[in-house]
Amino acid sequence: MSSSPLLHPELHQDDEDSTMTSTRQQLHRVFLSKTFHYSILLLVALDVAYIVVNLLTCDHRSGAAETTLKALEYVGLTFSCLFVLELLASLWAFGLHYLRSKFHVFDAVVIIASFVVEVTLQGVDQEIASLVVILRLIRVVKIVDELSVGAEEQMKELADRLADAEKENVSLREQVEVLRHGQGRTI
Repeated sequence: MSSSPLLHPELHQDDEDSTMTSTRQQLHRVFLSKTFHYSILLLVALDVAYIVVNLLTCDHRSGAAETTLKALEYVGLTFSCLFVLELLASLWAFGLHYLRSKFHVFDAVVIIASFVVEVTLQGVDQEIASLVVILRLIRVVKIVDELSVGAEEQMKELADRLADAEKENVSLREQVEVLRHGQGRTI
């Protein structure tokens, strides 16, 4: 696994309208924020919870279970739509640079395939529809990505604090030396 970030903070700008550029830059900042990463993590966790509930209820064929399964289909489609929107917004904010990461390419393929299967297999036999479940479970990889981004941000923050502390330490040592020489004694 590479230690370089999945997304680089610079935007590739051609001759875009300044309002559009500003909007892209704002979206860019939002997508790189810790809050956004944790929101995606929560969304993926909810999607996994949905899958578990769906798996637990798919064998029951009572009237209430049928209603629940129909509701779960809509919930699943909602999750798929949200992930497609996130993918499209990421592509707009970062441009094709977004797809330089193998993880992002993999994630995009899973999101698109899951969406297509979800839309085209509405009401189809459960064995075929289980493909949706498999594709969605693959999204758990997104949790790992979100956690690694969060950990990377914390490491950067700690590294910055360490660098500041080291600079302060050097400054304080210099002040101690000045005081030592000014008083003519060794401390």
